[in-house]
Amino acid sequence: MSYDVARIRKDFPILDRELRPGVPLVYLDNAATSQKPAQVLDAMRDYYEQSNANVHRGIHTLAEEATALYEGGRDKVARFINAGDVREVVFTKNSTEALNLMARTLPLGPGDEVVVTEMEHHSNLVPWQLACARTGATLKWIGLTDDGRLDLDDLDRVITERTKVVAFVHQSNLLGTVNPVDVVAAKARSVGARTVLDCSQSVPHMGVDVQALGVDAIAFTAHKMCGPTGIGVLWGRLDLLDELPPFLGGGEMIDEVTMAGSTWAQLPHKFEAGTPPIAEAVGLGAAVDYLTELGMPAIRAHEHELTVYALEALQAVDGLRIIGPTTADERGGAISFALEGIHPHDVGQLLDERGVAVRVGHHCARPACLRYGVPATTRASVHLYSTTAEIDALVSGLDHVKRFFER
Repeated sequence: MSYDVARIRKDFPILDRELRPGVPLVYLDNAATSQKPAQVLDAMRDYYEQSNANVHRGIHTLAEEATALYEGGRDKVARFINAGDVREVVFTKNSTEALNLMARTLPLGPGDEVVVTEMEHHSNLVPWQLACARTGATLKWIGLTDDGRLDLDDLDRVITERTKVVAFVHQSNLLGTVNPVDVVAAKARSVGARTVLDCSQSVPHMGVDVQALGVDAIAFTAHKMCGPTGIGVLWGRLDLLDELPPFLGGGEMIDEVTMAGSTWAQLPHKFEAGTPPIAEAVGLGAAVDYLTELGMPAIRAHEHELTVYALEALQAVDGLRIIGPTTADERGGAISFALEGIHPHDVGQLLDERGVAVRVGHHCARPACLRYGVPATTRASVHLYSTTAEIDALVSGLDHVKRFFER
């Protein structure tokens, strides 16, 4: 079956919107958040209208239905990422909380080292900076090449016998780079370090198999994969999660509580304190169903074709500099660029006048922006429903921006 993007777009109500009369929405801000298909919206509405209740401890019909729907979402996620055990799937509120959980609970002390990369999103940098400040560990990082790749010559220098954690991004939200997980993870394993992988930009676009990745933990978020906001996922190896202490205390994450002390619930509930994001888990499950039906290989192929098309079209724009790899090899569909002499905020505002939604700023990856000598960039990013016509609208919009400043 061919990939029918016109049919797929009909599942997303917002894509039919006109921002102003005669100005249709051209949504190219997918690295920030994805749009939601009707199947996800319907699943969440059905939960609230038919089965709304708190989960796990209730014995009435609604509570049992809600629990089945909530845990059903976990089952779907486990299959989607090929988890070895459903207990390895922990629901958080987003990728940031999942990464903070790891930074807060992995054991570190003076003399230990944590390694990140210069292309990290702040959510996989700041938590480790805080962890090092709290524990006395030292933060080190792998640098970047001029063409937006990890400088693998740095590995032997940066990852040493003192390294306890290597935390790095699978696919950069700024550069689009897809990192060689196997190479970095193998080096980390050789010194006995734990590996934490930020998959926020990879799970929605290429899918992942955690058994094949060879890392200890990954984090990703529902809202970038056609699911709702307010829920993310931490996957961790069962033995690792079992040995880590709780991140948050309260209801649900306990086994027994007395005034003298408490014991903890079994995985994954040890890490899910309080009332969980129930409707969001239902929506995430529906999003997984949707992606699975389309097929991640087909989605990846479609987005690769769009990335090739966009890179070629953008590089034909005079005065435009792509920040990151300029070919589609080992890169995703988030393309950041600078337009000579024009601030990204002006670019974004003028594009919006023509209905083109892009992201401007440092994209929570300021160290990488500093590495490439730009205070901010404009970023266009595609998803499974994006089209070449939208890329054409972006390029036409950039011509409009240039003409505006040439007056």
